[in-house]
Amino acid sequence: MAETQLFVSQDDFTCSVCLHTLTDPVSLHCGHSFCLKCLSDYWDQSQMCSCPQCRHTFMLRPELNRNTLLNEVVKKLKKTGLTSPPPPSPSQNYAIPGDVECDFCTGKKFRAVKSCLTCMASYCQTHLQPHFEVAAWKGHKLTDPDRNLEEKLCEKHQKSLEMFCRTEKTCICMMCAVTEHNSHEKVELETEREEKQKHLGAIRSEIRRRLEAKEKKLKETRRTVEEMKISVERVMEEHDKSFTDLIHCIEEAHKKLTEKIRKQEKREMEKAEGVMEQLEKEIEELKRREAELKELSETKDHLHFLQIFSSCCVLSDVEDSLNFTVTTNFSSEDLLKELSGLKKRLEKIGHWDILPLTLSGHEAPVFTLRPPEPQSREEFLQYFRPLTLDINTTHKDLRLSQGNKKVTCEGTKAKYPDHPDRFDCYFQVLCREALTGTRCYWEVEGNGGDVVIGVAYKGLCRKGWSMDCGLGYNNKSWSLWWFDSQYSVHHKNKETLVSTPYSPRIGVYLDWPAGSLSFYSVSHTMNLLHRFNTSFTEPLYPGFGLHYYSSVTISHLTPCDH
Repeated sequence: MAETQLFVSQDDFTCSVCLHTLTDPVSLHCGHSFCLKCLSDYWDQSQMCSCPQCRHTFMLRPELNRNTLLNEVVKKLKKTGLTSPPPPSPSQNYAIPGDVECDFCTGKKFRAVKSCLTCMASYCQTHLQPHFEVAAWKGHKLTDPDRNLEEKLCEKHQKSLEMFCRTEKTCICMMCAVTEHNSHEKVELETEREEKQKHLGAIRSEIRRRLEAKEKKLKETRRTVEEMKISVERVMEEHDKSFTDLIHCIEEAHKKLTEKIRKQEKREMEKAEGVMEQLEKEIEELKRREAELKELSETKDHLHFLQIFSSCCVLSDVEDSLNFTVTTNFSSEDLLKELSGLKKRLEKIGHWDILPLTLSGHEAPVFTLRPPEPQSREEFLQYFRPLTLDINTTHKDLRLSQGNKKVTCEGTKAKYPDHPDRFDCYFQVLCREALTGTRCYWEVEGNGGDVVIGVAYKGLCRKGWSMDCGLGYNNKSWSLWWFDSQYSVHHKNKETLVSTPYSPRIGVYLDWPAGSLSFYSVSHTMNLLHRFNTSFTEPLYPGFGLHYYSSVTISHLTPCDH
């Protein structure tokens, strides 16, 4: 009889677990064969008994008996040299700490190259091949290696999370989609990822904008500190030169001023350093957040992206916690005039104040030498500032007269043209003059029932009955209310009653650099009603509010009126 030629493939006798020629082969009811030891070890490590190749599950662990016929065939093939261990794949590497291991390798495991969301297992290059060759597996969903595959399963149905429910804002499986989420708005993970990616890009842009703003603020603060040092040295040189000529009578005053300047310089330096340190911390935090969001935006795992999106993309409502704008010009002009012509006042100079300008709640490192606050009316009148009412801000129920120095509430509407600066609800008017960077004083006389005297930033709202429009109701204005011969002061809608004898004439003293606004009752003496101590950041506009049949007249004064 002629010898029959046998054509076989080495893959027909290869264990799909160890990828070597079968040793002590055993066969399962599904028809697949494995090494006895490989299959036993595989089942020992699994919670259920299933075929490693086709995933057929057995309710009870089958008794494994060696396939004698198959074993004899393998032995004969080995003798004829038709089988040999498969050569290792050049692209295949053993898993190291941090790698995702192949779930089907026994012994030393290879690094997984893909994870299957259908099988919920990870595969090395060799064990992955059936997904490309077996028709039933070609439709499985492969992804990059993932060691947390259990997170991609629905806890309730143990199905892959494949959709996003926009109503509940959560990832769901197909079973969830047709049960409790049936009436909800649902989209594929990729679709929701695209939407969230756009939002992520907007957040990253906002972070970059804030980062640039804070880096710019830090740079400006550093430059300001250097300018402050130069300004300090300049003003010190001026003082030294002035006091050298008069050293016999100004030693004490010189000493006091020097100490105040140095102490103030130290305080301002500490504040500036604190601001720079805070800015650096916020910059570092923004850089860290940007790096995290960049890493998130580049991940290919849609589920991981959506699961941590909400927690990663929350920004602080407060964009700029530090506003540190300063002017570095030191003014000692008043001091130089006093030293050159008024030696008799040298004793008072030692009591002059070194005042810092304060902006937005943070003291800026800018010093100015200021004489004491005026005490007598004559001294106040040295800072008198003429004022004129601005017709473009006047409410239509108010009438101006006396060259726009007097305003009256008559209850009849004037034919003023529409203007964006005009108050349309509050019976108020502002002056045209913007007061900033100096000392100013003015006096007014009120008549009638209810009068409000105050100052406001230009940004004071003009339209509607919002508190943002009323003098003293907000953080943009300060005011003195005078009603039925009684006084009260207002700021940020906080009222403080003032108990003092009534006077129809009120004096207002503004020391803008010092952040001081004072109201005085003017008679034969100057009686302080209230003083606001704050930090002005913008020019101030004097303003007035009236009730029906009341009026306010701005006094026309000169430094000689007393």
